[in-house]
Amino acid sequence: EDSTHHVEPIAAGAQSHVRLVQVLARERIHLRVADVGRIRNDQVVDCVAQWLERVAQVQLQARTDAMTLHGAGRDFERAEARKESRRIGDMLALVAERVPVQRRVVHAGDMVYRCGDAFTQLFLLNTGYCKIVNSAADGRAQVVGLQFRGDWLGFDGIAGGRYRCDAVALDTGEVWAMRYDALLAACAAHPPLMALLHGEMSRVISRDRDSLMALTTLSADARVAEFLRLMADALAQRGLRTDQITLRMTRAEIGNYLGMTLESVSRALSR
Repeated sequence: EDSTHHVEPIAAGAQSHVRLVQVLARERIHLRVADVGRIRNDQVVDCVAQWLERVAQVQLQARTDAMTLHGAGRDFERAEARKESRRIGDMLALVAERVPVQRRVVHAGDMVYRCGDAFTQLFLLNTGYCKIVNSAADGRAQVVGLQFRGDWLGFDGIAGGRYRCDAVALDTGEVWAMRYDALLAACAAHPPLMALLHGEMSRVISRDRDSLMALTTLSADARVAEFLRLMADALAQRGLRTDQITLRMTRAEIGNYLGMTLESVSRALSR
């Protein structure tokens, strides 16, 4: 590549080309002592040796850069998780300070509220997990959301005056219940609380859109992988361990949530 007349004698005959490959296949430290007479031009060996050295340096730098970027990415993710954890803690502290709350301990399977109940309260998860289940008139049920510490429940009942879904606890936890009229009065008296409430409503809308995007564009395996990633992110943002994830839902419930069959979920998890 550097000089045409250096390359042509090597490429002129198939035998010479084979010999060149054989010599270059040896350890690099032996290139200088190779029988250059077989190649006819020791300058070709020098040129190739220098080129291989540059390639090795570039590859080493690329690996170093990749490791640096990966470490920086992990540091960024941890910083974002700590930031979100602080936001959730600050929100819970503000609500507890400004709004009269009724604390209730729930266990797996307990109903936080039922579809069709009159809307009078909003709920805030202090600990634990909940699933939101939408029920149709013909008896079909669909898991439409998962809620973690710091998530609000019951927004669906504001417009029609009745809850449109069931909220079911998946684990032992604590739920804060607050009357909606008392919450509005507290928001009027303290505008930052109103901004907080609007921000939480916006997060619910964004999360629902992201879930719809995943269901309509990802393959079955990718949906399960995205579900596990979101679970890990949610746990990290709440200061919980993410190296081991305990799934509080059955595989049938996961399939119902992701729009997949039980068999498809099982195959994806087994991989």
